[in-house]
Amino acid sequence: MNDEQTIIQQVYAAKENIQAADQLIGTYMPFIKAETAKFLKRLPIEGHDDELSIAMMAFHEAVGGYSRTRGAFLKYAAMLIKSRLIDYQRKEQRHRKILSLDAPTMEGDTTLGETLTDEREPHEEIVSRNATRQEIEELARQMQEFGITLSDVADNCPKQQRTLEACRKALQYARENPELLEDLLESKRLPIGKLTAGSGVERKTLERHRKYMVSLLLMYTNGYEIIRGHLKQVMKGAAAR
Repeated sequence: MNDEQTIIQQVYAAKENIQAADQLIGTYMPFIKAETAKFLKRLPIEGHDDELSIAMMAFHEAVGGYSRTRGAFLKYAAMLIKSRLIDYQRKEQRHRKILSLDAPTMEGDTTLGETLTDEREPHEEIVSRNATRQEIEELARQMQEFGITLSDVADNCPKQQRTLEACRKALQYARENPELLEDLLESKRLPIGKLTAGSGVERKTLERHRKYMVSLLLMYTNGYEIIRGHLKQVMKGAAAR
């Protein structure tokens, strides 16, 4: 691994550039897998263990929420990965009801519920909440430059499944063509003509949901890893319906 100063430089570059962020993930996949293995007590299997995907998303989150005041980046990233994996484990156990939370663990009289409660340290909760809040505040600030508020986005969100899929298609095209994201930031205007020509989505659809589309594209122009994680889940759920 590179020394800490080099890592920090890479992280700050990844905050500003999507391709740099993807490259950083690739470079530190061994680290991400190692942290996942610590949690699973075995090596994760790509395409089989959801925990590895959760760990990758947590690493993205760490990039977006990191600042030099947080200390060593990899230590911060490891903490978030562990935190997100614990969250995932809790949700899976509640959902499937595989084990009783009142059942004793192999450690003795301690119950599984008490173990899960104690695993997450207070400072991890604080780091997670702060990172999420910082992303939302930064996104809201950036949206103001376009004359858009968070409530505007909620009001402008597509109501029909077909329209939501169309916006998703336009977003994917923009992600594959980063110059469109750069155009958005420089001109402070949604590049509707280029999006229409490239994605095949009707112009009137993009015009009708301009504020919603601007907010989506902005999420992919900076280190909004936490927000993008939630967005991916929403998009995945929309595609499944």
